[in-house]
Amino acid sequence: MTAHAPAVSASRALPASGLLLGGLFAVYAVLVVTAPIDFRQGVVQKILYVHVPCAFSAYLGFLVTAVAGALFLWRSDPRLDRVALAGAEVGVVFCTLVLVSGPIWAKATWGEWWAEWDPRLTVSLIQWFVYVAYLLLRAFAEGSERAARFAAVYGIAGVCAIPLNYFAIELFGGGRAAHPANLGRGSLGEGFGWPFLAGVATSFAAFLHLLLLRIDLETRRNAREEGAEALEAH
Repeated sequence: MTAHAPAVSASRALPASGLLLGGLFAVYAVLVVTAPIDFRQGVVQKILYVHVPCAFSAYLGFLVTAVAGALFLWRSDPRLDRVALAGAEVGVVFCTLVLVSGPIWAKATWGEWWAEWDPRLTVSLIQWFVYVAYLLLRAFAEGSERAARFAAVYGIAGVCAIPLNYFAIELFGGGRAAHPANLGRGSLGEGFGWPFLAGVATSFAAFLHLLLLRIDLETRRNAREEGAEALEAH
């Protein structure tokens, strides 16, 4: 398989992923607009339909980084390394959205932008720094296979932050947490479930589209560099 094959494959998938994203977003927008208003929090509660789905997509991005990194260590295939990098980049985008939307919701609900030492807030910020450090490592050591392998190990270790984040309330004591416990079956209330599920589906579709786009761009850039090196060699 040539270096151009993954780019062609990703390019072919992008229109389909774009259509999927557009269709889901239209349904999501209608469901969110028509969803009932929470009688305690008011309309600001609808940030739930952005905040939590973005958190799930951030988890997905970091999981992709870990799995692709592990496969790269096993097979030494640079395409897998590009998937790992793309997963981290898209994961950081969604994690940033979590950290932006969270304080907006917190200010309206708790009266403060950031509840100091709240377990989930603190772990989310640490998780963001972990993967920003991963991206900085990749940026400063670009083109080095040794750095790529070290980054793969780092990405695998970093995925441990996902269960730590998800179960932060239970692990560090719900009594000290401003965040509520994780959503359970029936905890959203009547009329809130479908908009939430649509938000998760739309967020995952956006993740897929951005991941494919980033893989496509990275593969094309790599192919151009290889082509330039080949011309110089001749």
